[in-house]
Amino acid sequence: MNIPDTTLGKATWLLTAVIVVVAALLSYFDDPDPVKYTSMAEDMKTLEENFRQQNKSCFILGASGESGKSLLQELLGRNIFSKITLIGRRRLSFEDGASEALVQEVVDFEKLDDYAAAFQGHDVGYCCLGTTKAKAGTEGFIRVDHDYILKSAELAKAGGCTQFHLESSRGADKDSSFLYLKVKGQVEAEIEAMGFDRYAVYRPGVLLVDRQESRPVEWLARKFLGAFSAVCSTSMSIPIQAVAKAMASNTLLRPEQKSEILENKDIAALGKSAGK
Repeated sequence: MNIPDTTLGKATWLLTAVIVVVAALLSYFDDPDPVKYTSMAEDMKTLEENFRQQNKSCFILGASGESGKSLLQELLGRNIFSKITLIGRRRLSFEDGASEALVQEVVDFEKLDDYAAAFQGHDVGYCCLGTTKAKAGTEGFIRVDHDYILKSAELAKAGGCTQFHLESSRGADKDSSFLYLKVKGQVEAEIEAMGFDRYAVYRPGVLLVDRQESRPVEWLARKFLGAFSAVCSTSMSIPIQAVAKAMASNTLLRPEQKSEILENKDIAALGKSAGK
């Protein structure tokens, strides 16, 4: 469907006006200024080389989604793991062919105990698994974003995984009255209680990602969020590649705490540092 230029023009002007109002109203809800990663002293290249020499392996849950795809691309590009295992409900195909370091394990998430072997022998685990209530319904959303993730973390811990990285959501709170944020918060807390040697939670805002298909509504949304980030702060949205860079870079660091939560600004700062 073709949309007249005049219609898009009016919509753009309307969005611009809304941006100004929303920026003023939501400035009070901004994330605190990131302190941890704005002046990272470590040499990332040195950290990567030191980590690479340890011949560590990892697994990724949710590699078929946009976040998981971006994370996989980032990890392959940095070449910091000797083996990367993709754990999912189906095998993925790659246009350029699969890397020699890449392994795929197909599992039935409804019977994960039968696939415990797929979670054994990994040093680091990344979870980008998730769905929405709109796609899966209430029960389906809880199964994927809570049950599947929690069981996977349990099997990974039992299989020797010492470092777990969870992509969550801005506003996650186990006491929230909103189902989405409540479930996210519950999973965060329950995995923390498992006692991984290193546990990092990432709470990005709205993920900015360009899709191949052209959809007028998505085009307008990207224009709005892009402009909003420009006039306000990075607390509300973030490019999906920045999240992937932050997760990969944070794996190399050694924070004082065993558990940490990275809010949107922390993720953006760490992702930006990784790109330098």
